[in-house]
Amino acid sequence: MAILRRIPLLCATLLAVCILATQVAQAERIKDVADVQGVHPNALIGYGLVVGLDQTGDTYNGSPFTINSIIAMLQRFGINVQKDLSQMKPQNVAAVMVTAELPPFARPGQQMDVTVSSMGNAKSLRGGTLLITPLVGGNGKVYAVAQGAVSLGGFAISGQNASQTKNHPTVGKIPNGASIERAAPDVLRKNQDHITLDLRQPDFNTAVHMQDAINAQLGPGTASAVDAGTVEVKNTMGNAVELLARVEPIDITTDHPAIVVIDERTGTIVMGQDVRIDTVAVAHGNLSVSISEKPQVSQPNPFGAGKTTTVNRTQLKVKEQKAKLIVLPHKVSLSDLVSALNAVGATPSDLIAVLQAIKAAGALHAELKII
Repeated sequence: MAILRRIPLLCATLLAVCILATQVAQAERIKDVADVQGVHPNALIGYGLVVGLDQTGDTYNGSPFTINSIIAMLQRFGINVQKDLSQMKPQNVAAVMVTAELPPFARPGQQMDVTVSSMGNAKSLRGGTLLITPLVGGNGKVYAVAQGAVSLGGFAISGQNASQTKNHPTVGKIPNGASIERAAPDVLRKNQDHITLDLRQPDFNTAVHMQDAINAQLGPGTASAVDAGTVEVKNTMGNAVELLARVEPIDITTDHPAIVVIDERTGTIVMGQDVRIDTVAVAHGNLSVSISEKPQVSQPNPFGAGKTTTVNRTQLKVKEQKAKLIVLPHKVSLSDLVSALNAVGATPSDLIAVLQAIKAAGALHAELKII
């Protein structure tokens, strides 16, 4: 009930923010709306063992590959355990996958965080230590080596008749747990002819605004919009690093398509400021139907030949609220649309149905995304 009481206040706050947003031009830095083509992190992955667990690791029957990994590791140290294989119980060891992202321009000797995830039936990685694990890229080359104590944000404890788990105890982090051994691939050369900027949200207007802003700052003909998501900038300075340092802080006016995002699972509705609708009449009313079954016993006459039986009596109640009819004028703004829908008295679930109906009628000039 407390959440329901806060819904009107939340709607009013969101409405105020949307109204203010429509009054202020959206000026953003180029570095916040575009990426340099080729400059991106690279995914790394590795397979390793976490040791030192307190009887919360993999079991012999549930994760046989853990046994094979332990045997292979011990054999590299000259220890033969083939004879004692049947007695091996690896509850203190867990097989894990180690993942990380190699930052662009990373160099040997730098550190980065890694994520450790159990791939067997271990109950928890709490208190464990990851052994040396090579991390390879998509090309199969080793770029980093990970090792260290696993840090968890949760725990799992259990007894014979009760157990308790907090967060996710089979996934942990190792801050600065990997040492970079190979430099990231070079994607930017100082003397290259041009740089290419990729818009995170492709839009023709934004691309042209970016082109004009760069040309106004660095000179006509420096930038050229190739398509809705790409802008090429000539390296007139002869130094791509200095060029990017000059380009990224430039403010541009961005443009976005009109979108209404609907999450039916949570009843969340988010509308952009450019949402417009044509003249349309909206009526909203709730129809509730209640059906109840009341069994009754039918008793025959004392000297009759009938049998006692059970008869169902159905009671049907239909209640329909009076619908409120509201006419929304041609191409109203977002604030007018929200105010009108609130005046109809629609709940979040009803708002979703109303917006879908307006879109089906062809009166909603926005893309309707349902997630």
